[in-house]
Order: sequence, then C-alpha cells, then structure tokens
Amino acid sequence: MEFFRLEKTIRFMRHAKLLNAISGLLFIAAVACILWRGLAFSIEFTGGTVMEVSYAQTAPLQKVRETVQAMGYADAQVQNFGSARDLLIRLPLKGEASNDQAQEVFRAIAGIDPNAAPELRRVEFVGPQVGAELATDGLIALIFVILGIMIYLAARFEWKFAIAAIVANLHDVVIILGFFAAFQWEFSLSVLAATLAVLGYSVNESVVVADRIRENFKRMRKASVEEVIDNAITRTMSRTIITHGTTETMVLAMLIFGGPALHYFALALTIGIVFGIYSSIFVMAAITMWLGIKREDLVKPVKPKDEVIAP
Repeated sequence: MEFFRLEKTIRFMRHAKLLNAISGLLFIAAVACILWRGLAFSIEFTGGTVMEVSYAQTAPLQKVRETVQAMGYADAQVQNFGSARDLLIRLPLKGEASNDQAQEVFRAIAGIDPNAAPELRRVEFVGPQVGAELATDGLIALIFVILGIMIYLAARFEWKFAIAAIVANLHDVVIILGFFAAFQWEFSLSVLAATLAVLGYSVNESVVVADRIRENFKRMRKASVEEVIDNAITRTMSRTIITHGTTETMVLAMLIFGGPALHYFALALTIGIVFGIYSSIFVMAAITMWLGIKREDLVKPVKPKDEVIAP
C-alpha cells in the first residue's frame, strides 16, 4: 500500500558526505557524554529496595515522594503502579538493604495520613552483585544481537551491506545512550529492552532499502551506483512514512499517556525510531556506496549456454 508515489528520484546521496559528517559529530558527542557523565543506572543495575504500597483511595503521591526524600533517599523513585491507588517505591542502595529499611520507610509513609491506612503489598531487594550480573547479561545480549544481524545480512545480501547496516544500527544505539547520559535520564532494564528493540527495528528498514538496491541493480543496468541507491530510497519513502509514522504515533501515545512506568522506555524508542530512519537512508546506504558495492556483488552473471556441436 502506498499513500503516494514519487515519480522523480530524489538525490539523497548528493548530500551523503555532509549528513554523515553531522552524524559523525553527533556520534562523537554521544560517546563523550557517555564517558564524561556516564549512565544514570536504575536500581536493577545498582541494587536497592522495591516496595509496592496500596491505598483504599487515591494515593498521596507527592506527599509520599517528599517524605521518602526527607528520609535521606534523594534518588528514590515514587510513582503510580497500575492505578492511582497503588504506588511503586524504588529506594537506592543505602548501606545494606534489609526488611528493617523497608519497614522504616513504610511507617513514615503510614504516618502521613493515619486515616489512609496504606497496605504494604510487596518488598523486594536487589543486591549490587545481582545488578552487576544484569549489566553483564545485557551487554552479552547486545553483542549477540549485533552478531546475528551481521550474519543475517551477509548471508542474505553481501558483506558490505552487513558492515554498513551494523555501523548504522550502532550509530542509533550510541545516540540513544548519549541522550540518556547527557540528560541523566534513568537507564533501566526497560530502556535496555527498548535499545535492543531499536536494533531490530532499524535493521528492518536497512533490509528494505538493501532489497530495493538489489532489485534496481537488476532492472537499471545502465544507471550508476549512486543513481541506483537514490532510486531505491525514493521507492521506499511511502512505505517508510506509513510504517514509521504509525509506530511513532503509538510510541508517542505511550510517552504522553503511559505515565512514569513507561516514560523512559517510550523515550528511548522515540529517539531510536527517528534516528533509525535517518541512519538507514544516509548512514547505511552511503557507507555501502563508499565500500564499493557494485552490480556483480548482488546480481549473478548469466552463464552462456554451451554451444551444441552438430554431428
């Protein structure tokens, strides 16, 4: 399905050097932010206590947040969980996490309004060792995703596409991490999941563009490589707008209406989708062109039939 069809090919690769120079600067800035400020890891990675508190009526969210912070937990997170009557409280590691710590915080919360009668539904402890294991597992998952993408693209298309696509996808991941480091947004397991999802989502766009390039090499035999790539990107524009537009609409709905529980997850996806479109067109396609992709790499030459010699 297409909303529109562009009859004239847009010269995307004409601006490839300039746009990739901008991408390079953004990439360097993102790496600098990650090294300089670091990521604001959540309790899942650093360790701490998670409490679930339920109220009969609407929970006094702001008062609970102020009470917890007044107890010395400046980095504590207090948010609604499931409904306006339930609260999820994340306490950073302070000394050694214990049940006494959770009970002390709960007594302070219960003292805000004696008539409210909150109920402590759940208490979970995450030690720093568990957090380190989660960080290691997340890094291993990222490595396996990258290797899987490279093997798939090299097998389906050509090794030049594999290198170009993985550079473009890693560009998206580093940009996401750079935003989270620069603004010190919380980096949690849900954000890690969103980052891995962006890798898969971006490679889908790269596969579509690569497939069109291969088709164009078959039907545009007199065109240059740059013309082939420009035409391939132009032909996918309508599909890109439909796919990414509907996905971005859903993600923005989560970002605006999903509340604190989905905020950073949706934010990572929003950044990743926007830069995924950009990198698939300008980074992946341009690197493929600079690596010297040619018709012979994707289209097998037709072997001439052996001449039959009459007896």
